[in-house]
Amino acid sequence: MPKSRSFLPALTLTVAALLVAALTFAGDAGIKPALKKVEAKKVCMVNNQLFEKDQIPVSVEGKTYYGCCEMCKERLAKERAARTALDPVTGKEVDKAIAVIAAQPDGKVLYFESEKTLEEYQKN
Repeated sequence: MPKSRSFLPALTLTVAALLVAALTFAGDAGIKPALKKVEAKKVCMVNNQLFEKDQIPVSVEGKTYYGCCEMCKERLAKERAARTALDPVTGKEVDKAIAVIAAQPDGKVLYFESEKTLEEYQKN
């Protein structure tokens, strides 16, 4: 087969493959990653990151928060903003010490006011 005749089918296959890849990527763009509920003691509540080992406990007003280093311990003790987050479903402020915490596959965590809002997040 001459080169000009084999070029057209190859070009058609390439364009089709690129379209499939583009549609797949566009479809995945709106999908939220699956979350896994985690223990508070495994989370640095300043960096909002899951760790394998237990973090350093910080007691503030009878509640326990966790930080990964001395700087995080200090921020948790002094800064109210470091001890709170917004529930991604309701938008309400959540105390990290009593929140339901769930981690994304990359270790980044989200704080929920209840199991119910975590479940709602997972459904949507």
